[in-house]
Amino acid sequence: MSNYTKGMSILDEKFGNSKDNVLGLATIADKLNAEGKPRPVVRDVDALYEDGAFYVVTHGKSTKMQQIEQNNEVAIAVNFEWFTAGGIGENLGWVMKPENADIRVKLRKAFEKWYDMANNENDENCCIMKITLTNGIINLNHHETLIYMDFSNKSATVKGKEI
Repeated sequence: MSNYTKGMSILDEKFGNSKDNVLGLATIADKLNAEGKPRPVVRDVDALYEDGAFYVVTHGKSTKMQQIEQNNEVAIAVNFEWFTAGGIGENLGWVMKPENADIRVKLRKAFEKWYDMANNENDENCCIMKITLTNGIINLNHHETLIYMDFSNKSATVKGKEI
């Protein structure tokens, strides 16, 4: 089994199976700081993981979605799970669009305890954000093993103890 396949298996085990994952999601602000440089902005979001991507239900006019429209590169850290990654954020549109039906069912299941309280599906700005991972680091046992994932090329390298 390749390192990439092993890494994907670890991600599935940690984050898959309809688990509600809390991510720190970083975007780039659309307004520059006083020195004229872009500023990172981070916030926590609940996300569902599936096959190299995280899915978030949010509002299409939220600050994070406006920032992703300007610069779709994002970074994430899964809270308390020692996984950080870069990716591409995209708005898949209204949760009720027919093409979102399958992922919507999965999101409702993962977030069933609070989904209806937090989301208004009648609002066409209630949307699904997809974060397609491009690269990441899985940190096992406090740096005993680091798995450097390259999702774009479906490869991985391991530093430290073999997996």
